[in-house]
Formats: sequence, structure tokens, C-alpha cells
Amino acid sequence: MSPRDIIPEPAAAPAAQAKARPPIWLLVAMIGLGPFTMQIIVPSLPAMARDLGASIATIQLTVTLYLVAVGVGQLVYGPLSDRFGRRPLLMGGLALYAVASLGAALAVGVVGVVIARVLQAIGACAGVVLARAVIRDVWPRDQAASVLGYVTMGMTISPMLAPVIGSLLEESFGWRAGMLACLAFALPLAAVCWTRLPETLPAPQQLPGLVAIWRAYRSLWAIPAFRSYSTVTACATGVFFAFLGGAPYVVVQGMGYSPVTFAIAFATTSIAFAAGNWIAGRYATRLGTVRLLTIGVWLCTGGALLAAVVLVAFPPHLLSFFLPMAVVAIGNGMTQPSSIAGALSARPQLAGTASALLGAMQMCFGALLTFIVGLVEFGSGLGTTLTMAATGIGTAFALRGARRLGV
Repeated sequence: MSPRDIIPEPAAAPAAQAKARPPIWLLVAMIGLGPFTMQIIVPSLPAMARDLGASIATIQLTVTLYLVAVGVGQLVYGPLSDRFGRRPLLMGGLALYAVASLGAALAVGVVGVVIARVLQAIGACAGVVLARAVIRDVWPRDQAASVLGYVTMGMTISPMLAPVIGSLLEESFGWRAGMLACLAFALPLAAVCWTRLPETLPAPQQLPGLVAIWRAYRSLWAIPAFRSYSTVTACATGVFFAFLGGAPYVVVQGMGYSPVTFAIAFATTSIAFAAGNWIAGRYATRLGTVRLLTIGVWLCTGGALLAAVVLVAFPPHLLSFFLPMAVVAIGNGMTQPSSIAGALSARPQLAGTASALLGAMQMCFGALLTFIVGLVEFGSGLGTTLTMAATGIGTAFALRGARRLGV
């Protein structure tokens, strides 16, 4: 049974709009491009440092600045897509991504690689912003949460496979092969988007100039529903990024496992996240976004607290580190479709702008947490789990605001 069979057509949707709905798998690929590109390089960081004669801290910028660029880039894509349409911005982003991927593969110095990674991020984030906006363009809120659940569930394939693919390519051909794999992902995706993705923008919004864009963001932030739901989304995502920032050091340096073992163990987190997405896709319409969001947030927060408790109470082990994270991932998978749909529904005619601001908050907050974990994690896991727990508590407090709104 496909997601199209499960998700009913809205009775009041115009026929033209129903015909404009893109295939679910294409939305999955659009959103999956960014996470794939972010994580394919992680197993290759030590090899990159050796090859380019750079320190680990300098090479880490290829991840940290990638996240920052994804966040900032979305602030531009969203308003422009509300003005000029989803398709033109997406095709431009994919073109930039393809050129940057080739540049990263051919770069001779660390500065060139970092710059290429930033440009990669700016290109890749077009898929995240515009896929979310397209979903909100053609589905009403509760059904949009359901579709987002299925899309995000499918998207988890890319961060699940990317570290494994990256480590195998680096072993066989060197780290540059990972950047060529990104190019191999982008070219067919661009071709399919050109032929299969219709323009879904209901009506162009007049947003000329930087002043108007700033006003659009400010007007969105002034809406209590957007503030609450976007804060929940950013905090829930932050729990994951705190784990991502510290887990390689804990597992490889602290526990002594190989990078391939880490990549395989990390795949279980993606599977758990996909399970949460499936729950959101299956039950969002039946339970409603607020109830589903509440369950997801408490699982996410409880799992983060459990991770810290288990680390203190038991000897360090791969299972004791990843099992609580599986609970976090299930909760995160349930939380994000509902909170994203709630934020994008605050002002549906500015779904692109809302998607951009929301995505920028997620990525910039995630980059901040990876930086913080880098300062407090020394291989024991305590810095990582305490950062996760604090961020999970922040998610629970943000949920209170959304529940008070009752929308």
C-alpha cells in the first residue's frame, strides 16, 4: 500500500490542484539530498585531514559551516519561491549543487573544500525548503502532516546509507569519491524534477527587496502559533544534532569501535526515526497534530534523559548508548511532521517563507549544538548526553506554548 492509498483526497480541493500533486518519492529525494550530503563526508574527515594537511578542527568546518549555510540559504529560498514559484528556485539550487559537488571533488586545498561544501549546502537546502512548501501548497494541514510523515520516513534512507556509502567509497577510492557520489545523486534528480515536478504556488506573493523579506519573517515570528511550533521543531532537531556532534567521538575514540561499526549502529537511529515518521503518517489525521505532537515530544525528551541516566548507571557500551537514542528518534520522527505542519499552517499563503525560517532555525540551532558538544565532549559520552537532555527539556517547555494555543 502506498502513501497515496492511505492519504485521502481532501473533498474541497480544486481539481486542478489535485492534478498538480507531485509523486511522494520525488519529494523524498528532494528532502533527502541535504542529509545525504551532510553525512556522506563524516567517515572521511580523518582521511581528508591527512590528505589536505589540515587539523581535525579545520576539517570539521566542512560539517559545521555546511549546517550554517543550509540554515541561512533557506532564508533566501523561501521568500523568493513565494514570489517566483517553486520550480525556478529548485532548478537553480540543483544546478549550484552539482557545480559545487564537482568543485569539492577537484579542490586542491582545505579552503577550496570548505567553500565548495558551503555552496553545496546552499544548493541542497533548496530541496528541503521547496519540498515542504509544495506539500503545504497542495494538502491541508492535518493531511500535510501525514504526507510529511511519509516523506520524512522515506528521507531517512539517505542519512542511514550516507555514512556507510561514504566509508566504503573512501576505503576504495579516497574521500573525493564521496563528492562525486553527490554529483551522481544530483544530476538525475534535476532531470526528474524538470519533467515531473509541477509548479504548485497558488498565487505569487509580492515580496520585493530585502526590507519586505525582513518584514515577512518578522510578521511570521509575530504569530504565536508559528513561534511555538517552530521552537518545538528546532529543539527536537537539536537533540539529534547534539547526538550527531558527539557520537563519533564517543563510539570510535571513547569505546574503541571502528568507523564502519559506528556507521552501521547509526543506521538504527535512522530506522527508529523512520518508524516515528510512519506513526505520524498513519495516525496524524486520526489523532490530530497537537495530540501526536505531545506524544512525540515526551518520547524525545524521555529518551534524552534516559541516555544520560544509562550512561551514569551502566558501563559504556554500544547498546546502552544507541538504545535510548532509538527512543529519541521515534519521538523525533513523530514530532517533526506535526510541528512542521503546524508552523507552515500559521500563514499558508507564505508557506515557502515559513519553511525557510523554520529550516534556518533548525540548522543554525543544530550547528550551535554541534559546536557546544565539541567543547564539552571528551569521549566519555557525558557531554553529549547532558546536552541532549537539556535540549529535550527545552523541547518539552516549547510544547507547552503550542498546547496552550490548541491549534
